[in-house]
Amino acid sequence: MKENKIHPNDTPNITNEGRSRFYKLTIEYDGALYHGWQKQSHQSTVAETLEQVLSRLTQETIKIVGAGRTDAGVHAIGQVAHFQTRRLISPLILLRGLNGLLPEDISISSVEEVDAHFHARFGVTRKTYSYFIHNSKTRSAWKRNSAWHIRMPLDLQKMRQAAKMLMGVHDFTSFCAKETDAKDYVVTLAQLSIVRCKDQIKMTLIASRFLRYMVRNIVGLLVEVGQGKRAASDMASILEGKDRRLAGKTAPPHGLFLMKVEYGGTAACEA
Repeated sequence: MKENKIHPNDTPNITNEGRSRFYKLTIEYDGALYHGWQKQSHQSTVAETLEQVLSRLTQETIKIVGAGRTDAGVHAIGQVAHFQTRRLISPLILLRGLNGLLPEDISISSVEEVDAHFHARFGVTRKTYSYFIHNSKTRSAWKRNSAWHIRMPLDLQKMRQAAKMLMGVHDFTSFCAKETDAKDYVVTLAQLSIVRCKDQIKMTLIASRFLRYMVRNIVGLLVEVGQGKRAASDMASILEGKDRRLAGKTAPPHGLFLMKVEYGGTAACEA
């Protein structure tokens, strides 16, 4: 971790105050070296790293709440979290302080003071995930931690046909990890697009919520369709079967990015 560039006692913009204040953070991170978002004992996680830096800045014990969990190796462009503190902190000072103290693979893109009713997890209206595939005969050195390398060509037309059958309101039990705390498996998948640019394939999925491993399981199955191992017409029976074993392999985590979390919110303090 870098040297402390900003300390609470060094600036009049961070002062003690009797009541709690609430802050919303928009966060980017490279998940390659982290055991996911959620704090875990004896494992380095994104949430724990943020809590340590926030506690150092505020001189309080800080607990943060994220919009959702990302698994080990998964990245984020627009993860959102909130925390509360009795410190009165300028959002700009907080933004600069966090980016001055966090390791280089985590950064804060915006800070916003919010009221006590804002909740990073329960207030979400929809999330956007993107999954990247490096579809080339040769591997890429710089994409090794940010895209799934698939050497053989993929049939995008068949993959798009299958994707259309997954859009809308469905029970996605077949695409959910067995280890889950989900109470129901019905999800409205608002978008599932597949775009190629040269040797990069980008799949974008938008929904109000996602089940555990749902995106990676969908991607894994669509890749099998693109490889000719499964038929696009299989999607209906896989959904109806409500059995994880029907949907095939799980795509590796390093190609997955949490791109955006939406609340219908307000302007934030950006760098």
